[in-house]
Amino acid sequence: MSSALSPCPNCHSKNVFKSKEVSAGGGHAPDYLPGLGKFFAAEKFHVVLCKDCGLARFFARPQATAKLGESSKWTRV
Repeated sequence: MSSALSPCPNCHSKNVFKSKEVSAGGGHAPDYLPGLGKFFAAEKFHVVLCKDCGLARFFARPQATAKLGESSKWTRV
């Protein structure tokens, strides 16, 4: 994943930072990765943020993307 992180695709800066894993939903928050987590546990992703332009990108874990083909909550575009 690191080659996809830097440079920033918006401003080409190398001042890019990655968060620890963040829950993709739960509680009163929307589920940003529906159908890809476990029954009582939302899936997780990393947030990548460019310090210079503020572009924020979300990267799902490989465990989540592996479930895309069998999930009825996602449609190929």
